[in-house]
Amino acid sequence: MDTPSHILRKYWSFDSFRPLQEEIVTCALNERDCLVLLPTGGGKSICFQVPALAKEGLCIVISPLVALMKDQVSNLKAKGIKAMALTSGISYSELDTLLDNCIYGQYKFLYLSPERLQQELVQERIKQMNVNLIAVDEAHCISQWGNDFRPAYKNIKALRELLPQTPVMALTATATQKVMQDILLELDLFSPEIFKQSYKRENLSYQVLYAEDKHRHLINLFKDLQGSAIVYVRSRAATIEISSFLNKNGVSSQAFHGGLASYEKEVRLQQWLQNDVQVMVATNAFGMGIDKPDVRSVIHFMLPDSIESYYQEAGRAGRDGLPASAIVLKNNADILLLKKQFIHTLPNVEFIKTVYKKLCNYFQIPFGEGENTSHEFDFVDFCNVYGFSGNQTFNALQVLDRMSVIALSAHFQKKTALQFIVSNEQLFSYMEKNKHTVTVIQSILRSYGGIFEQQLPVNTELLSKKTGIPEAVFIKTYKQLEQEGIIELHMVNTDTEITFIEPREDDRNINRIARLITHQIDLKTNQVQAVIDYVENETECRSVQLLHYFDETLVTPCGNCSVCLRNKKLVVKGNDIRNKIIVLLEAGDASSHHIANQLPFDEEVIKQTLKQMLEYGIIVITKQNTYQLAHI
Repeated sequence: MDTPSHILRKYWSFDSFRPLQEEIVTCALNERDCLVLLPTGGGKSICFQVPALAKEGLCIVISPLVALMKDQVSNLKAKGIKAMALTSGISYSELDTLLDNCIYGQYKFLYLSPERLQQELVQERIKQMNVNLIAVDEAHCISQWGNDFRPAYKNIKALRELLPQTPVMALTATATQKVMQDILLELDLFSPEIFKQSYKRENLSYQVLYAEDKHRHLINLFKDLQGSAIVYVRSRAATIEISSFLNKNGVSSQAFHGGLASYEKEVRLQQWLQNDVQVMVATNAFGMGIDKPDVRSVIHFMLPDSIESYYQEAGRAGRDGLPASAIVLKNNADILLLKKQFIHTLPNVEFIKTVYKKLCNYFQIPFGEGENTSHEFDFVDFCNVYGFSGNQTFNALQVLDRMSVIALSAHFQKKTALQFIVSNEQLFSYMEKNKHTVTVIQSILRSYGGIFEQQLPVNTELLSKKTGIPEAVFIKTYKQLEQEGIIELHMVNTDTEITFIEPREDDRNINRIARLITHQIDLKTNQVQAVIDYVENETECRSVQLLHYFDETLVTPCGNCSVCLRNKKLVVKGNDIRNKIIVLLEAGDASSHHIANQLPFDEEVIKQTLKQMLEYGIIVITKQNTYQLAHI
């Protein structure tokens, strides 16, 4: 058996573990259950990947995030480690084959969603697997008090019954004491060791800055902020608009959002990772699984929706341990906007029932059917058909997703299928007259044999990559060829896929989760209020506020957040006023009114300073009610 240190060097090229990692790995190798709480960037995945590689058998990883599962599987494969993820959209026969591969194919990692774990076929195959560790990622999802609660996580306990001797490792980046207790209880961890690293980030300067004109303030910030940065916004349109604004003002940036083709995402990501561009303007999904240690600043252009998500996103700065900044920009409109986006649009039980029924009707799913069927989903069309507001409807779909009624996969696909419906001779004649179409047509013909005989799916992204021609040019050419009768074209552009996890039963589907929906509305309201309290509290150290939220009490002010830095300036200013009062009183006694008239400071501040000087015995009040230096 390879030692953990050897595995770490072999696959990750690290000479030593980060704090707590080695102890956690040892715990897993000793077949002990454990709960791991490491801040973002603390290296949670290594904690279960190293012990799994050190032992015979495979590790089952439960995760709610398809994007993160795919990312980790991709990274493991790049290291030559056999891993697979069972996501939605896999047919029964394909699932059967993949599970057999896990049993007989020497795979080391099997990533599953909690919903997939509920399938009888999956459970039967797991019984036959040599499982050396169960890793529950994003374990806070099991708690109804946790951010992103998912009821399906409560079914993970079934793995203990299937594999009673296999150790369980629960991992999360953010959990309050209440959430921790829920994790221990719901996962039925046996005499677990708890590994908790403080949430304090000594090198991070948390700042909340008032900015009436956020765009201009952003440019001013980047006059001083050096190095790689992330600017978080809340919409795809905002990523494009702010990235364009930064570029026009001399700050190199790229926009990153779910609507980009995967090839374009990779190009932009590499530009940022290699520091060819300084700033990535992105929606809040960006950053999962991306370990860039030299991010010097993370800026929230809009207020985050919870302290948990803010802490994780801010924590992507300064992973190398060097000084870094986590900045929130706020103005007078932000709090109303935050409430409008995340509280006023919270869907109640009746609205969720309505959306679910209309969703079933939209896809013509009969009562009692639809289980495990997947559908391309045009969200805008759906809202238009039924007259729904976009924000509230999207929130309703997210609730249905978290409650495991449906699976909502946000991605961008250009599903294209086409067939040439002219003869070879007619096609060659067409290309002679339309030279600009030649490369596109030839690339299709070379890649897809039989495309004259039948309609075939065409991977436009791959063709674009091979030829160096932008996807937009391919699509424009497809449409031209269709209009001129050269091809028969079927093209679907969607950014969402819906999978119905259970058969349609209308009210019954929703009634069983009604209490949870109401609880989640209350929880979200409290989370938003916690963010408002954080950005409005100008007296308590920012770091202390965050640590108190996560139940850390023995903490001291950080000295480098926006509150601490302002307090230092006030102390300096107070000293300046005090020294000028002393000089003034050295010339003779003076009333507070006279002192205020002689000094260029706010009268209230002068009175406060006089009060402090009296308390410290620097000055005294005479019988004439004037101030006098104490030593006279």
